[in-house]
Amino acid sequence: MKVAVIYDIHANLPALEAVLKDVADEDPDFIVIGGDVVPGPMPRETITCLLDLSTPMEFICGNGDREVLAQMMGTETDWYRNALELWREPVRWSAKQLDDEHRHLIASWPATHRVEIRGLGEVLFCHATPRNDTEIFTRKTAEKTLAPIFEAANAPLVVCGHTHMQFDRRIGEVRVVNAGSVGMPYGKPGAYWLLLGPDVQLRHTPYDLSRAGEKIRQTEYPQAEAYAHQSVLAPPSEEDILEMFSRAELAE
Repeated sequence: MKVAVIYDIHANLPALEAVLKDVADEDPDFIVIGGDVVPGPMPRETITCLLDLSTPMEFICGNGDREVLAQMMGTETDWYRNALELWREPVRWSAKQLDDEHRHLIASWPATHRVEIRGLGEVLFCHATPRNDTEIFTRKTAEKTLAPIFEAANAPLVVCGHTHMQFDRRIGEVRVVNAGSVGMPYGKPGAYWLLLGPDVQLRHTPYDLSRAGEKIRQTEYPQAEAYAHQSVLAPPSEEDILEMFSRAELAE
């Protein structure tokens, strides 16, 4: 069995389309979409692209999806009340691009998913950590801080995303792999994803960044220019993001 794993698309349709071409070449048995399909510049088109695939899929819900869903339902979450307008605006705009069918779809996505994969055993897919969709940790976060969280997952392999940087590390007896981000990577430009079975392959898909940036600028997304530059053409370095996340990551 082969499983393609796609996280943190953030409605970057050109990046998703490039990844799906590579995924098709691998002919996986199914695809896991690991959360944060939205918000982003092409939310409706991105969801349509995924639903048009013939390969079986399993979705899990990310914090971005959850916040967009809350806006669609007219609910103001604690996060939304306290967040900077810079962060709220993409959520609000994305919610307005979607309809009731999308609302029901997103509401059906679970927080986690488990599957048995030959060579890897049972794999737990979550968005951030097994216990919630917002906790921040990186390849540098202390093992003793993370061990209680991942030992409780009761799986030899946990796949996560949320921080948009790939890694493959051990936390006690658990192998923890971050899929990276398709649409908003930190580090080298391109789209990041995983192929699972019989082992773990960290994958990176280059695509036409200039063309993608132009397509994003042509949308009505309120932060289109910043997205095109910071998420596609010249993402922040992994070193800078690791430093920033060190002030927000899980502490002992």
